Amino acid sequence: MSPDTTDTNAVELATELTIAWLGNPNTRTSADEVPSFLGKMHDTVSALLNAGSQPAPAADASAEYVPAVSARKSLASKDHIISMIDGKPYKTLRRHLATNGLTPVEYRERYGLKPDYPMVAENYSESRRAMAKKIGLGRKPGTKVENQGAGRRRKATEAQAAE
Repeated sequence: MSPDTTDTNAVELATELTIAWLGNPNTRTSADEVPSFLGKMHDTVSALLNAGSQPAPAADASAEYVPAVSARKSLASKDHIISMIDGKPYKTLRRHLATNGLTPVEYRERYGLKPDYPMVAENYSESRRAMAKKIGLGRKPGTKVENQGAGRRRKATEAQAAE
């Protein structure tokens, strides 16, 4: 695209944006402010068009990320893990990482963490483990869960005795 074409497009776009801005019934402006607004709009559109034609620098790929807390402090409590992104406590980091566009592997790489760095708080993991064992998950097929039917048998026995 030649510079003349880019400049013409910038003028047309800036004019259309200014007309749309003036067409808004909530915009209250005087005639003296319109030329300065049009000039600012033209400068902004020109800068955006020139930035769009040049390749973006690869600074994001090699950017150094500074953690909000140290790895040691992030694991200091058994009730939560403190995120190195924003310094806030979480029971599990998976959803938080997903909202920030990261996977656990990328998170660990970004902050130089070991591959076994946990994504779930220790107490939360233990409570989930206990609940899973209580309902019978993780057992071998064919084995019975302790006290699974004891409540039902007792109610049936009590109902028979009441009759």
